[in-house]
Amino acid sequence: MDKNKLKIGLLLDSYTVPAWSLKMIQNIIDSDYAEVSLVILSDRKIVKKRKSLLTKVMNNRGRITRILVRTALESIYNNLIERNTYLPHADKKENSEALLSNTPSIKVKTVRKKWSDYFTKEDISEINKHEIDILVRCGFGILRGDILKSAKYGIWSFHHGDNAMNRGGPPGFWESMESWDETGSILQVLTEDLDNGKVLCRSFSCTNNLSVTDNKNNYYWKSLSFITRKMKELYDNGAEIFFAKVEHENRHPTFYSERLYVSPTNRELAKLTAKKLKEKIIRLYENKFYINQWIIMFHLNNEFSSSLWRYKKIIPPLDRFWADPHIIYKDNKYYIFIEELLYSTNKGHISLIVMEEDGTYSQPESIIEQPYHLSYPFIFEHENRYYMIPESIDNKTIELYECIDFPYKWELKMNLMENVSAVDTTLYHHQNKWWMFTNIVENEGASSFDELFLFHSENLFTDNWQSHPLNPVISDCKTARPAGKLFVENDTLYRPSQNCSKRYGYGFNINEVTKLTENEYSEQMVSSVKPNWDKNIVGTHTFNRVKALHVIDAYHKRRR
Repeated sequence: MDKNKLKIGLLLDSYTVPAWSLKMIQNIIDSDYAEVSLVILSDRKIVKKRKSLLTKVMNNRGRITRILVRTALESIYNNLIERNTYLPHADKKENSEALLSNTPSIKVKTVRKKWSDYFTKEDISEINKHEIDILVRCGFGILRGDILKSAKYGIWSFHHGDNAMNRGGPPGFWESMESWDETGSILQVLTEDLDNGKVLCRSFSCTNNLSVTDNKNNYYWKSLSFITRKMKELYDNGAEIFFAKVEHENRHPTFYSERLYVSPTNRELAKLTAKKLKEKIIRLYENKFYINQWIIMFHLNNEFSSSLWRYKKIIPPLDRFWADPHIIYKDNKYYIFIEELLYSTNKGHISLIVMEEDGTYSQPESIIEQPYHLSYPFIFEHENRYYMIPESIDNKTIELYECIDFPYKWELKMNLMENVSAVDTTLYHHQNKWWMFTNIVENEGASSFDELFLFHSENLFTDNWQSHPLNPVISDCKTARPAGKLFVENDTLYRPSQNCSKRYGYGFNINEVTKLTENEYSEQMVSSVKPNWDKNIVGTHTFNRVKALHVIDAYHKRRR
């Protein structure tokens, strides 16, 4: 017998909701494990005594002055610093009434005490009649009181910030204006303690330091998937298993020793805006006279070569960059497959460098080019043939190429996945299965840095890859995105990953894979590489090793 779907109630200020919330509601409705059974609308109105315009002006002249100053500061920020935004606007107002037209609704009048909203006994009694499993907070203020217990599994609410470092708000503001390395977001079951509920999901994104708007856009679009992922997990596993895991993950006592963040004062905003204007001027100056260019670096050593200052540079001409090196060793030569991108086209293709065992090497030669961007040429051998999976996110595919005439002739064999925005796909064969590690962007506007998905198949040549039940197995820009092939050293399996905090390609990590099964995945970082060994290196995001050759790429600062 089919299980009953989870009954979801939505807490809305009105039917007008942000675009990201509308997408989340649509996803719940479209799912086969949950249904929207009730809409709870706020009917609280603030009634103010009518006063003459002159009286209002005289009584509020200080406030009016503050508003004028605030408006001027925001105009300076928007026009001189942020200027253009590049992501779909997650905060754009949308009407959800048509989508929810067949869903029962009730209006409630909350009682405001200090900064918190309390539901009346009458409204809670009415809500309880609907036997809701989960209330999803998409509106209202800080909720306290009996409403927290009105749904079987509580009120699920987003906090767009890392509640270990940032409680309060506004969302995405302080992280961007104070240039934090990363911006956190959580999904929690609300408790009486502000922003300290039972955490269901925690994620980290790279902070956009010159756009508060796009900083918010990124994590709003990403986080909307948290709700449906956790609902599906609850539905599939049952409440006992689901909440045992939640309790285990929230078992440690946590203290919050930072300040409670609120909207900045005009003085704070003025200081922050001046700081950002200085950062913008420095960036414009550096872009005028310098170029940050991906280069290749290598070291030949039969032992594991971990001292990056020993690596030699292979520097491309100023009109292009070389990145994402992957290696095949054959016939006493190293074949280094790279992304080559000419700035004039802004489209990558796959090129090949041939290196002798003494370290001498050829100039790159193009071997695979498509009308769309290609990069990260993950290459491997299977049954005495060579295959490659270059990144092809612009084509929304994961493509498998077969080498017809090594090393220069390649043909597209098949698409392993279609209609997917995936980057840096990396395979590993383990326990008679192929394991696919890839970062996926589930929602347009979200970042490709943040979420690692894992799939498996017994057959390489298939488009039917089984999704891991813990997907995404990592949701953290510091460790998610693949940075090279998995490798075994001293009988231990390691996965290189990118560190995309601070900026894309800031560094890479070596992670020990501690569990890899159809139902479990875990890893722990054992080494972190940051671009500190050379004053002209500002990033590195790939590591591969075959026999004596160790190769990385590096973001190299040089004069134009």
